[in-house]
Amino acid sequence: MPRATLRASDARRAGAGVRRRGPGVRHFFLPTSTAEMTRLGWRQCDAIIVTGDAYVDHPSFGSAVIARVLLDVGFRVGIIAQPRWSVPDDFTKLGRPRLFFGVTAGNVDSMVANFSPNFRRRHTDDYSPAGEPGLRPDRAVIVYCNRLRELYKGVPLVIGGIEASLRRLAHYDYWDNAVRRSVLLDARADILVYGMGEKAVTEVARRLDSDCAASLAGIRGTATVTRDLPAPDSSVVVPSFEEASKNPQAFNEAFRLWRREADDPAGKHVAQAHGDRYVVQHPPALPLTQAELDGVYALPYTRLPLPVYEQKIPALETVKFSITSHRGCLGTCTFCSLTAHQGRIIQWRSLESIVAEARVIAAMPGFKGHITDVGGPTANMYGATCPQMRKRRVCPDRECTFPRPCPSLKLDTVAELRVLAAVRAVPGVKKVSIGTGIRFDLLDDDPGLNYVEQLCRHYVSGQLRIAPEHVSDGVLAVMHKASHGSYARFRERFTDINRRLSRKQYLIPYFISGHPGATVEDAFELAEYLVRTERFHIRQVQQFTPLPMTAAGAAYHTGRDPFTGRILHVARDPKEIRLQRALLQLHEPGNFAYAERTLKTMKRDDLLRRLRRLRPLLRSS
Repeated sequence: MPRATLRASDARRAGAGVRRRGPGVRHFFLPTSTAEMTRLGWRQCDAIIVTGDAYVDHPSFGSAVIARVLLDVGFRVGIIAQPRWSVPDDFTKLGRPRLFFGVTAGNVDSMVANFSPNFRRRHTDDYSPAGEPGLRPDRAVIVYCNRLRELYKGVPLVIGGIEASLRRLAHYDYWDNAVRRSVLLDARADILVYGMGEKAVTEVARRLDSDCAASLAGIRGTATVTRDLPAPDSSVVVPSFEEASKNPQAFNEAFRLWRREADDPAGKHVAQAHGDRYVVQHPPALPLTQAELDGVYALPYTRLPLPVYEQKIPALETVKFSITSHRGCLGTCTFCSLTAHQGRIIQWRSLESIVAEARVIAAMPGFKGHITDVGGPTANMYGATCPQMRKRRVCPDRECTFPRPCPSLKLDTVAELRVLAAVRAVPGVKKVSIGTGIRFDLLDDDPGLNYVEQLCRHYVSGQLRIAPEHVSDGVLAVMHKASHGSYARFRERFTDINRRLSRKQYLIPYFISGHPGATVEDAFELAEYLVRTERFHIRQVQQFTPLPMTAAGAAYHTGRDPFTGRILHVARDPKEIRLQRALLQLHEPGNFAYAERTLKTMKRDDLLRRLRRLRPLLRSS
């Protein structure tokens, strides 16, 4: 079937899937069944996306973005959302695609979505209707691909999303407590798209459309399997899967070599042997230009869940009236997967594009005047750049924010405030908030103080999220985070600004328990700080989870800092893991008693005395 762009008549035929957005403008959902394809006048989809999330046609959902981008360049795209993996009919709703199946676990790694850090099954899944759990399988990418291979032999499988992106090479898997090989091999996929995949997926589709399936290798932002080693001058060969799975030092060496090339579009191919084959990660896709990024967010999303869902999708409720202003993160926090997925180069939208989206939101049914966020991974990185980033490169041997912000890095808080003010001026918008939080360690100078004052005056809705993560400078160094002094200074300035403005506004700090390098003494130092200084009940505590292909995940597996080789304390004993968590939330029922009992068992009389001195403060807080 010849490829054809979607015409206005296709939208009219879509019937119940059509939603109006302004006078004469029709936005519609992509087909999810052959009946809906028929209404569009399609006989076959070019590509079919299979996702572990509910189908929500909103730019915060990766499968919706990729589907819209492919549709925009002329490919007919269908969606199969949350298929029951034991029911073949769920995978045949749209028939056989002309080009490929695109497979993703969804916006969240399926193992993170399905299990707590303590290996308990989660009771909710925010990306499912009514938060219902169990609608995506464990290791969803592998399961979906196996079903599709059984049903549609010979159809190319393209895997992507966060689950595939963070498992592109050999990686430590916390849930198996073992090193697993590349998901490309376990899923038996033809190609893996990593990172933000608009350019890579479009190129894959174009090559398949041109009958060039044999030449999928070499596409930026992808990984492929080959029996031939790439040319030595353009590639880095890291220790093999077999070496990395048996030798912790080889594992860390593979991670360190991969990490050096991972963010740099001018970097080399990374090749890792798996038996008699090589998994080759090609260099990252070039960052989107501002016009390209504007174009992605200008596509005609309905911004709604598929009408067949009778109950709300919790993940949509938190972002429904939010705007993504930029992508990428300058930070290299060891526990976080954002940099590995979105990269360190900041790509930001134009003021005009953001304001246009604000106008769309203001016209939506149910909008009450509050745009809950204008930001990205970190709000105050909008417009951030340096001479290297202007060349679409990053420094392979230098971090942007650790151990201190690079002097070449330039923030543009003036531009961000201009964007926020323009959104606030859109008719129908009464309030604009910064919901994603900010990096306080980048705001130590006078312009930074003025920026914080403007946030407190206009863009904080009572609470501002930040992530100091810990108070022990030793632990913070392992995390590649700013020292505690930076947070203490920011906290004092934030308090002073709000006192001067006569505002009752509060910081909501996030902390992590059990991170590699954190001992019980470090946890106790943080507990004392929270009780004596913060004097409120901390609820934003995250128990550390080793994510695939993160530095902290490598440290957890090997017991060493993958960059320095230094031996680190790693909390593995369930009692110590629970103790570190309990110390951070001593106000919670049973936590004080558990900490007291466990410290007695450990014969830590010094810590036990300090714990008991905190009891009166807990009662008065």
